[in-house]
Amino acid sequence: MTKLAHLDAIQTRIDHYLTAKLANLASNDEKLLAAMRYGLLIGGKRMRPYLAYMTGEALGAEQSDIDGVAAAIECIHAYSLIHDDLPAMDDDDLRRGQPTCHKAFDEATAILAGDSLQTLAFDIIANHEFSTAVADKRINLLRYLVNAAGYQGMCGGQALDLAATNQPISLAELENLHALKTGALLEAAVIMAAECSSKASENDKQQLAQYAKYIGLAYQVRDDIIDITSTEAELGKPSGSDIAANKSTYPALIGLQGAREKAENLYQQALQALSTLPYNTQNLSDFATFIVCRKH
Repeated sequence: MTKLAHLDAIQTRIDHYLTAKLANLASNDEKLLAAMRYGLLIGGKRMRPYLAYMTGEALGAEQSDIDGVAAAIECIHAYSLIHDDLPAMDDDDLRRGQPTCHKAFDEATAILAGDSLQTLAFDIIANHEFSTAVADKRINLLRYLVNAAGYQGMCGGQALDLAATNQPISLAELENLHALKTGALLEAAVIMAAECSSKASENDKQQLAQYAKYIGLAYQVRDDIIDITSTEAELGKPSGSDIAANKSTYPALIGLQGAREKAENLYQQALQALSTLPYNTQNLSDFATFIVCRKH
């Protein structure tokens, strides 16, 4: 499997930022703060922050500016996982090999922890010490995050996912579902990072958005594949959970081999989008390779 350059350093950097952010919050309720810390810092590959940092590096953005973007996106991602695991949603007991937030605490605390991490994401964008040029684009960054996280993005995709449970849907409907649920936040990581660069043209941003769209779909196709091909130890949760929940998946619709071919096609389209850019995008290319080759 492709080893992602600088991944360890980026995981350490973003974890330090997020730890400090939580530590600086006024302590109103220790249990809620502990649940926020649990949901945000108990693990995770930090793929969305990594994508933001690597996009910023390719486009010559300041790493300190990407800190705010990456942290906000990871807060949104963490909140979504806490809420997805709730009994009213996917009703999962394990996340990353650990009890889910509502199991480690309780349902009410988990809901509030998710809510608090969501608002923390917007607080970060509103108050992060961006460089002068990027500070002038703060409202644009907020717009991107709103579109990716809300009804037109991740939340809308989750609603479609819930509605599709126990219901047959078409391949086009499944792709739309995951473009919103998974792809929107990955695309935000790329576009918000590009917004922090003075080099990126509108055409560059469009090509980066296409790249992110393709890897977002490839990410989900691969997720569906490893859900039935990897072990519980590799996944950190029971394997075959999507099948058990009677969810629509790519292997269910087009077969395991068809899903593998779909992932490969999306991967090639992502590389094609990158090939049009006048920057060193090797790390972004390696990220796409990682997505379609990962085991968990």
